[in-house]
Amino acid sequence: MKGKKWLFLLFGMSLIFGQALGQKPPETEKEFDEGYQRRIQMEYIDGVYIPKDLSDALVQLSKLVDRESRAKFKSVPEEEAIHKLHFSLGRWITLNWGFYEGSRLSHGLRQMGVYHPEDMARLIIRSFHRSLNQRPIDLKGQIEAIQAEQKKRLEERLQKGDILYEEKRPLGRDSSGQ
Repeated sequence: MKGKKWLFLLFGMSLIFGQALGQKPPETEKEFDEGYQRRIQMEYIDGVYIPKDLSDALVQLSKLVDRESRAKFKSVPEEEAIHKLHFSLGRWITLNWGFYEGSRLSHGLRQMGVYHPEDMARLIIRSFHRSLNQRPIDLKGQIEAIQAEQKKRLEERLQKGDILYEEKRPLGRDSSGQ
């Protein structure tokens, strides 16, 4: 079930981004799947290098972020750094490294159990901060925390859900009213 939700989200995002770039969006699930399978094999997408895994992503971020910015990022507490960079570096990572439409990096993260593009970006930013501060990345612990947060958000949505229709029937009577 989870895969179908993400397929729908990815299809919607590819539709939006494809139209913005003048590309024809996939019209069927098969077309989307074919495009996804092609993208997860690509080293470059739209001229941007796609890291092959988390370690490669950290190397690429070290190359992309200048020394002064790295020093500022490193000096800020972890949670504050993640929060501050969510809509800048996090958005850049999500869009340029193909997390919505699929890339070899996002595919690898999905295989590890991280499904939402913003969770993927946060995992990378947190790992980058930890690596700069020479702290253990603790990938397993990060993934478990992300999955626990996903479960919590789902349970909250289910608890807050509205009843669309409710029907009450008297007990002990059949459908004819007897």
